Amino acid sequence: MVVSASSIRDMSTDEKLPRADSDGSLASIDDATNHAEYKVRRSRLIGMVNWWHVAMTFYPHILVTLLCYLASQITFDVLTIGPNVPIEIALGVLRELPPALLDMSWRSTLLGLCLVWYLARHHHPVYLVDFVTFEPPESWRLTHDELMTCMRRQRCFTEESIAFLKRILDKSGTGQRTAWPPGITRCLRDESKTADQSVEAARKESETVICDVVQSCLQRTGTLPTEVDILIVNCSLFSPTPSLCAMIMNRFKMCENVMAYNLSGMGCSASLIGIELAQNVLRSHPNKVALVVSTENLTQNLYHGNERSMLLQNTLFRCGGAAMLLSNKWRDGQRAKFKLLHVVRTQSTGDEAYDAVYECRTMEKNFTVLGPYVLPLSEQMRVAYTLAKKKLCKYLCRALRLHKEESRSIMTEILSSWIPAKIPAYVPDFKRGIDHWCIHAGGRAVVDGVAKNLKLQPEHAEPSKVALFNYGNTSSSSIWYEMDYVRKVQNPRKGHRILQVAFGSGFKCNSAVWLCLHE
Repeated sequence: MVVSASSIRDMSTDEKLPRADSDGSLASIDDATNHAEYKVRRSRLIGMVNWWHVAMTFYPHILVTLLCYLASQITFDVLTIGPNVPIEIALGVLRELPPALLDMSWRSTLLGLCLVWYLARHHHPVYLVDFVTFEPPESWRLTHDELMTCMRRQRCFTEESIAFLKRILDKSGTGQRTAWPPGITRCLRDESKTADQSVEAARKESETVICDVVQSCLQRTGTLPTEVDILIVNCSLFSPTPSLCAMIMNRFKMCENVMAYNLSGMGCSASLIGIELAQNVLRSHPNKVALVVSTENLTQNLYHGNERSMLLQNTLFRCGGAAMLLSNKWRDGQRAKFKLLHVVRTQSTGDEAYDAVYECRTMEKNFTVLGPYVLPLSEQMRVAYTLAKKKLCKYLCRALRLHKEESRSIMTEILSSWIPAKIPAYVPDFKRGIDHWCIHAGGRAVVDGVAKNLKLQPEHAEPSKVALFNYGNTSSSSIWYEMDYVRKVQNPRKGHRILQVAFGSGFKCNSAVWLCLHE
């Protein structure tokens, strides 16, 4: 039986926590001892910056306390100076201020400076109060054999396609308890029935997932539905009318003035697009609460053809969802689990990118933009040195080539042999600025490819592989299943940074950096 991430909290200390093997399956801690111990030499400067962010979470509370104290002192001084002082000031006959008024003056000056400083620096940081992920009911979970039986009973796949699906499923890294919607799996209960891909069945799937995570998120955070000011829902493949936002607002009786946004067609990276949208809206609207819901719908999106490139989606994608409550209220800073530091969004617009599902070039652009925010200065200097060296060598090679055409001298030949034709690009060590990784579980090959390019250790890719094994590719919500694993198993410390990386067709690569505020 697979141990789900949500049940880890209930384990006793004698039970072994699940870990990910290199093939994507789960193993116990004893089985994972083959992984060499690896300690990252983290940047001390970044550690100090992280603790500064943690401390700044509490500064509004200290400032409010100071302002209340100063205001009470000024009020007391005004009441105890005496009634004749304002008249004397108005007549200009007061030659020497009373000591009490002098005492009030420095307090009022300090009060004014504190207010000016607070208003000048107040930028409404965005906090992730908490989040929840969808746990599918047992009736939705299928083994590999049950999934293949369901595919055979669709009566649309050839024997070659069934054999191909079986091979891909065995290598997909998914476990034996991933979830499919009832509209597709009803053929398992009745062989005479095919998949129900109607709008009603699709809406029922979305309602089950979305209402479950929204209710759980509101209950966990102690938030009333009427307290939600901003509502963002992303579901790429199902965009009904009335919208999913309207369904949530109606079901939970939210206020009519909620700022609702329904995102569709944004691919597996849509969750971080929703987070970026929430961040932008919260920055311009102080003291607001945003609810972001990420999900996908499979009922109407089972592929019924026999083209191999399209059959992959039938073996990887599964039901899932997540709900996140964000706030820019200073009072929520103390109870929030994480603070949003950076969101980086990159996308391509060319024909190749438009037809692509995964593209490494866009991820390279994303990490190039992200690097200055998370990398220590030493790593940034190495990158700058490598770039300068490459440009210098390119310039010298071009100059020597022109000189060689004009005069064939021995010195030119010697210099040409000394200068390397190609300087390898330096891949910075992002592990020095990032403590935990949530790589979109698009498939085992995707996770392994990203981990190899970034030179990550097995424990860094562990959340992605466990999420893929237990839940499959749940599209935009997969990074939150990984975040849940990081929180419950890897136990991030206060001041640790967590990076979420998601990919989407089109092509998009989005990333978000979160700071842990509570252990």
